[in-house]
Amino acid sequence: MEVILYLSNGYPTLESSYQTAIEYADAGCRMMEIDFPSRNPYLEGEYIADRMAKALEVCDDYEKYMESMVRIKERLPEVHFLVLAYENTIEEIGTERFIKFCKENDFEDVLMVGLKDETIKNEIIASGLKVSCYVQFHMLPEEIESAKASNGFVYMQAKPNGNINPDYPTLKDCIQHLRDCGIERPIYCGVGVHAPEDVKMVKDAGGDAAFVGSTILKLHEDVPAMKEMIKRYKAQC
Repeated sequence: MEVILYLSNGYPTLESSYQTAIEYADAGCRMMEIDFPSRNPYLEGEYIADRMAKALEVCDDYEKYMESMVRIKERLPEVHFLVLAYENTIEEIGTERFIKFCKENDFEDVLMVGLKDETIKNEIIASGLKVSCYVQFHMLPEEIESAKASNGFVYMQAKPNGNINPDYPTLKDCIQHLRDCGIERPIYCGVGVHAPEDVKMVKDAGGDAAFVGSTILKLHEDVPAMKEMIKRYKAQC
């Protein structure tokens, strides 16, 4: 069981995010979600969208983001990275270039969001990279089928936002059903993980890792407090 911390690539600068990654790792983090900031992050809340916009104001060259990601990975070989990219960003980079970058640098897990259709996703999967799939807490049949058909980890919603499937009322029930469907790939849980006890909930439910986002991001200006909080989350693993 691991905690996955979110790294806002390029916010407030590429050098800052590089240093933040080092602090994350020093506090015990062994999995990080690192993003390509999108010019149209329409699925994000205001907080993350604003960070992406400010990152792009400082540097709008995606090649520089790639260089920074390679630098971080070389500095932290013990950390496993998940790459978050909007489809519109992949299109701007170029699908072939994006695939080449990920494969050459062993960024094998991709969180691809904002899809218009399955074309680019299928191209990325065909290349051998692993693309995650999102399953909401109310366990929509079409999302479960998509999870079964994908080749990457399952991103399972950790807490309901009001919608609960009576057949799977708890996170443990949801995860068990995915396993019963034959999904053996990792199941990482996020959305609603805001406190250390939420990590324990994910662990007890059978999740393989828990995404932790804004709770840690908001402590970036106080590095000692941030690292202490990371250690509290890690202690639940």
